[in-house]
Amino acid sequence: MSISLSSVFYNFFKEKPCSVFSAPFDVHLPDSKKRKNDAAVFTVVQPDICVVCDAGKIDDRGCIGAPDLVIEILLPGNPQKEMGIKFDLYEESGVKEYWLVEPQDRVILVYLLKDGKYSGLKPFTENDEINPSLFPDLKFKVSEVFK
Repeated sequence: MSISLSSVFYNFFKEKPCSVFSAPFDVHLPDSKKRKNDAAVFTVVQPDICVVCDAGKIDDRGCIGAPDLVIEILLPGNPQKEMGIKFDLYEESGVKEYWLVEPQDRVILVYLLKDGKYSGLKPFTENDEINPSLFPDLKFKVSEVFK
């Protein structure tokens, strides 16, 4: 599933200024819950897939700051981490669009950042066509993800 989804994004961004990264790829996000002496402390996460359009955020450590789009694939045993801890961290850090791919129900949940808070769209099921709001020219069938 990760390979299918990554392929769609890699092919789309091949000749574009944004870059696509797949795990393992470190993303360093400031975490307000871990501030020390008024200095930002970073939490390192490894999203399944992320898109970064600001090349200045990329260095030899990975991405420093929020990617534009993050995709996490929910596996049995990790939904609390992805839907709770990472959701809050991505929202606070300014990830503009966050997707949760739910393999068991074959659905993709999309959250868009507006005024610092995520709002969810109607779930996308296998019969739907999906496209990131940030990249309206990228469209594909949800069923392609769950082949």
